[in-house]
Amino acid sequence: MAEGARWYVAHTYSGYENTVKATIEKAVENRNMGDLILAVNIPMETVTEITDSGTKTVERKVFPGYVLVKMIMTDETWHLVRNVRGVTGFVGSGNKPIPLTDDEIASLGVEKREVLVTYQVGDNVRITDGALESFLGIVEEIDMERQKVRVVVSMFGRETPVELDLDQIESI
Repeated sequence: MAEGARWYVAHTYSGYENTVKATIEKAVENRNMGDLILAVNIPMETVTEITDSGTKTVERKVFPGYVLVKMIMTDETWHLVRNVRGVTGFVGSGNKPIPLTDDEIASLGVEKREVLVTYQVGDNVRITDGALESFLGIVEEIDMERQKVRVVVSMFGRETPVELDLDQIESI
């Protein structure tokens, strides 16, 4: 059943995002609806703020006033989320929520995609996406945690290290 689940955006009162998330998760647990509402997410970003007392790193909401919910849209799930205190509605037209597209989900970094890595350090590879598309290089480092790979590319007679996503290169 989880294949039909999509990400929807619930609009909340600003500052109520964490409360709404916790309330939805508790309601899902109490009503045994874990197969219909799979995840609740508040997109966050890490920002370095410079103040008089120095620099500090803080977590900040990317979209204040919004909570992302991965669910199978039914009347029951719609009512559960919509009737949570602090939720003003779903993003969409009228009472019809519109799910996020796969591109929007990928750009938000909400879901981690599993990338099958068929290359290793020292392998010759071709860049398949981005500004350096079709350039050839050698894998220097693979960082699975950050989903990045560093490739040494020869440009203008010089060896240049380039950091790419794992799925932007292929073995040759």
